[in-house]
Amino acid sequence: MLNISRQRVEDVLEEKYPLEALETLQTPRTGRIFARWLTGILLIMLVALFLPWQQNINGEGFVSALRPQDRPQTIQNAIAGQISKWFVQEGQLVRKGDTLAVISEIKDEYFDPNLPQRLREQLVAKQNSIVATQAKIEALNSQIAALKDGLTFKLQSARNKVRQGQFKVTSDSTDVVAVRSFYVIAKTRQERFENGYKNGLFSLTDVETRRLKLQEDYAKVISQENKLSISRNELINARIELSSVQADYQDKISKAQSDLGSAISYLADARSELAKLQNKISSVDVRRGLYVIRAPQDGYIVKAAKAGIGETIKEGESIATLQPAEPQVAVELFVNANDVPLIERGRTVRLEFDGWPALQFSGWPSVAVGTFGGKVSVIDAVNSPNGKYRLLITPADNDQSWPKQLRLGSGVYGWVMLNDVPVWYEIWRQLNGFPPSLNQEPKIEEGGKVKK
Repeated sequence: MLNISRQRVEDVLEEKYPLEALETLQTPRTGRIFARWLTGILLIMLVALFLPWQQNINGEGFVSALRPQDRPQTIQNAIAGQISKWFVQEGQLVRKGDTLAVISEIKDEYFDPNLPQRLREQLVAKQNSIVATQAKIEALNSQIAALKDGLTFKLQSARNKVRQGQFKVTSDSTDVVAVRSFYVIAKTRQERFENGYKNGLFSLTDVETRRLKLQEDYAKVISQENKLSISRNELINARIELSSVQADYQDKISKAQSDLGSAISYLADARSELAKLQNKISSVDVRRGLYVIRAPQDGYIVKAAKAGIGETIKEGESIATLQPAEPQVAVELFVNANDVPLIERGRTVRLEFDGWPALQFSGWPSVAVGTFGGKVSVIDAVNSPNGKYRLLITPADNDQSWPKQLRLGSGVYGWVMLNDVPVWYEIWRQLNGFPPSLNQEPKIEEGGKVKK
């Protein structure tokens, strides 16, 4: 009714047409109970909004090992070869040094079974050659020293001859001057005798005697000049001999030094070849030791990459995978780059392993069932290929031990626990897409030291 008129018809209708069916209706008991339950639930939810909630950062990962040497590794051979025999099977526990397989040689330069012996024979021959070359070098050094001493003596002798020739030339030159002076005097006397003979002072016999004397003096002059020429020629010859001696010995010394240089060069080459032979012998010994492929550490043979007998493998090619025994188990957990700045080493982590039933309340870890505790040990400085950052989680000291049945590679879901906030704040944060809040900035590690 719109109640436009002031005249009421309710009472008239009620008297004329009483609502007996409506009077018989009553509120059901279940309705009252349901309303009370709704009211109670609303009150509980209202109270729950003010309960503490522990913020967390979730991530997925897998079980791994903390130390690199505990992670699965491939067993590789250092040389190429052909598989001759297997000594293990997949799943077998091996100890460090156990023989896994034996390979045979495929390179023709190593086919000779007596190769080490032949190489040692070459080594002995080369050593003898080096000894002979060293003896030759010593002989050449002695020869060069003797030639240098002989050159010194010969030069001294030749210089003495030159000096003697110089003295003889000087003496003969003096004699020439003297006989020339005697000749000039004899010639002057001859002229005086000739004039005296013309004037009658001297006889013809005296004049002829004087003439003979003049001829004798002239002959002496000629003879002495010839001696001087001979002396000068002897001096020239002595000087030529001096130069010849030096050139002759220098040629012999140069030839000996050339032979010495050739011997030294050959000795250096021989020593180089000797070192190569020694290296070759050692390499052959080491290579023959690589025919046996051994286990690098204790572990389980997981999978053989090369199975058949006679199958050829290349250098550095994997033949099997080894899982080290008793690894120090850790978890590789990957988180978004947006959450990494909020994480620091030592943060508590709750983990749920694949194969272990768990009921996790991420905000109330104390009531979680089937989860295991851990702590952040490593935070990668760079992201992984999937764009996320890797955390290495190790078991917590004061929590339940991780299952011994864990196998590397099994899946893990984890939560990095942060600070406590009210539930209503966490709901509001999630609805708005805000990051978790922190009371203080996380610590940063620089140079192995923790910096706040």
